Amino acid sequence: MTTAHETRPPASPPSPRPAVPALYRRAARESGYLLLSLPLAVAGFVLFVATISVGAPSLVAFLLGLVVLAVGLSGARALGDLERRRLAAVGHPLPPARPFVHPGGRLRWVVARLKHGQGWLDLLYQVLNFPIALVSFVLTLTWWLVGAASVLYPLWDWALPDDGTNLAELLGLAQPVEYAMYVAGGALMLLAAPWVVRALVWVHHGWARVTLGASGVTHLEEQVASLTRSRAAVVGAEAETLRRIERDLHDGPQQRLVRLSMDLEAAQRRLADGDEEATRTLLSESLEHVQGSLAELRTLSRGIAPPILVDRGLAAAVVSAAGQSPIPVETDIALTPGQRLAPARESAAYFVVTEALTNAAKHSAAARVAVRVGIDDDGVLRVVVADDGVGGAHPGKGHGLAGLRDRLAGVDGELHVESADGHGTVVSAAIP
Repeated sequence: MTTAHETRPPASPPSPRPAVPALYRRAARESGYLLLSLPLAVAGFVLFVATISVGAPSLVAFLLGLVVLAVGLSGARALGDLERRRLAAVGHPLPPARPFVHPGGRLRWVVARLKHGQGWLDLLYQVLNFPIALVSFVLTLTWWLVGAASVLYPLWDWALPDDGTNLAELLGLAQPVEYAMYVAGGALMLLAAPWVVRALVWVHHGWARVTLGASGVTHLEEQVASLTRSRAAVVGAEAETLRRIERDLHDGPQQRLVRLSMDLEAAQRRLADGDEEATRTLLSESLEHVQGSLAELRTLSRGIAPPILVDRGLAAAVVSAAGQSPIPVETDIALTPGQRLAPARESAAYFVVTEALTNAAKHSAAARVAVRVGIDDDGVLRVVVADDGVGGAHPGKGHGLAGLRDRLAGVDGELHVESADGHGTVVSAAIP
């Protein structure tokens, strides 16, 4: 017995997406890029001229000239970043540029801007970008308009004056031949437009790659330099923490324990002499010293690794720190109950909260503090501590916030401080 098998014709492959619409959609995006390049290039060229013509002569005044140059380089970097995004949007991404790291402090920002090589390359880009953008703008606009006008020539030929001076009449061509000549020429221009536009974009990309995409430091070298800075910052922060703990131990529990030892020795002598009243007094004072030493040691342990953070996690530790603040604290902790994070992240976030609350209690004269802790969709742990005090805080003014920035650098975190005079202080940290 044989079994019949039904034979089916092989399924035809799906028809490919039409290439022509995609080609002209790409040409439209690239044409928009080229047309917008001219006003941006004008702004960049004006920035270059203003930076050089004002900043260089102002170097006589030294600080003023340096500030002008730094501001100009900052503006050039902003235009350069915009151009990198625009090129990436039309399918021509550039190699990653060397990032600028804000060192904190206005004077240090000026020095860092002047030393940042990519800013000078971004400024140099504006010099040749202006003529390139001007030529590409004129050529792009002319090519599309002339091509479209030639294809539609039969529709608007009637509007031209009939004075016998056009090319077709000079050559003695009939009107149908004249129409065919214009339509064919316009069609060829429109067919070639995507490649003409792409060639102009390549010119822009080539000059941008030389300047905007070249920082003189490879990505790996920048990572090594960043890790070196982070390691140095962490080592410095830990050394400062150890010095503070040593100082606190010497000034607090150590002095109390010395006094306790002396009181106990005196109590022994009084007890041998049979003076019970003096012995009780000395023992009572000794007990007070013991309790004071325990309280100070607990405070020091919270500054090293608070038990509640180790045992119950970040949410409980933040609530505990808020409860010990002399200023009323409102907490908003967007973490699931019992959620634990990596110990380094929890420790860094906890110290952001405690340092900010300590600074608020000491310097802000605030009536209220708000603490918010949460994790973004991209997994970044964000901590925000805001008060309604007098403001004026800055990482460069004291060791607290500066040390906190160094501690965050060890976990690739960032610290931002907004503290205008009279408008309170907002300390925010992002820990990836």
